[in-house]
Amino acid sequence: MKKLLSAVALVAMLAQSPVVYAGDKEPVKISGPANAKGVTTVAIGAFNVGFIFESVDQTKASGGLMGAFGGTTKAKSELVGVTPEMMQKIADAAYADFVSQLGASGYTVIPAGDLFGHAALAKTKSLETPLDINIALEKGSKGKATYFKPSELASQFMLPGDFTGSGMSSIGINMSAGQASMALTNYAKQSGVGVIDVVYLIDFSDQKRPGFFSFGGGVNVNSGLSVSADYSRMTLIAPSGKQAVITVKAPIGVEGEFIDKSDASTGTEKAVQSAANVAGGLAAAANIGLPMFGKTRKFQFTAKPGNYEEGAAKAASLASELLLGRLGAMR
Repeated sequence: MKKLLSAVALVAMLAQSPVVYAGDKEPVKISGPANAKGVTTVAIGAFNVGFIFESVDQTKASGGLMGAFGGTTKAKSELVGVTPEMMQKIADAAYADFVSQLGASGYTVIPAGDLFGHAALAKTKSLETPLDINIALEKGSKGKATYFKPSELASQFMLPGDFTGSGMSSIGINMSAGQASMALTNYAKQSGVGVIDVVYLIDFSDQKRPGFFSFGGGVNVNSGLSVSADYSRMTLIAPSGKQAVITVKAPIGVEGEFIDKSDASTGTEKAVQSAANVAGGLAAAANIGLPMFGKTRKFQFTAKPGNYEEGAAKAASLASELLLGRLGAMR
């Protein structure tokens, strides 16, 4: 096992870490850019940092292990060793960095207390914090995530589209998001101040989810940290009530010694899958139809305290730099 980076080496590494995108994919998608024009004074109404703790990623694999049959390949991943204190630290650091970058970009930032004490929000209830959500990921994948708000914000809000829930459990959260959107829009109209909503979803495994996987040799899982594409975005509600939305479309990641990865599949599970694959291959060679078999692997990721927080905060900072750069260009 590699040695942990020293604090000095870690900081130096993070300072040099490049933004990592998926190929040449456009890093953001912007909707309603004209709505951000002329908005220079803003308040932050919501800022959520989510952490994926469990994910099941799968895809149809043509050919399978032996090239003689089809099947579904799955990677079941679990993150352990991340405490609520660590997540709160990351959320607070990401928020402080975002506010600093916002001010450096030429925006006037209204104190959080002025927004949350405004009459427009008087009847708007906070979500339970931290917030646990069963989330739907793309192409059949799903996961469990916990969202933290910064300590400085009095309430935890989400807006419609900030997350994609899996199952019926998110119905109440979606209703709350609609109410929060209305309240923050009313605040923007009444105060003449733009309202910013940010959500970052941190992926612990840095898997290139289905559609990006290379299944030639099975599922390739590594242990980088990234701000997830499609599930991370920034919304600006203008004083007009209209919105400009900038969505991350390519993962923004950093590499380093943040996590230890291990194959958590049991010997029995591997043996059963191996036998099924061999049987399927022989049956296919004999032109005998059998059910398709695939590979399932379980991975456990153990966070390294200190390093994990530094890596996640750095990924969030890079995301903020990207999004605020685009927002400033629309101003």
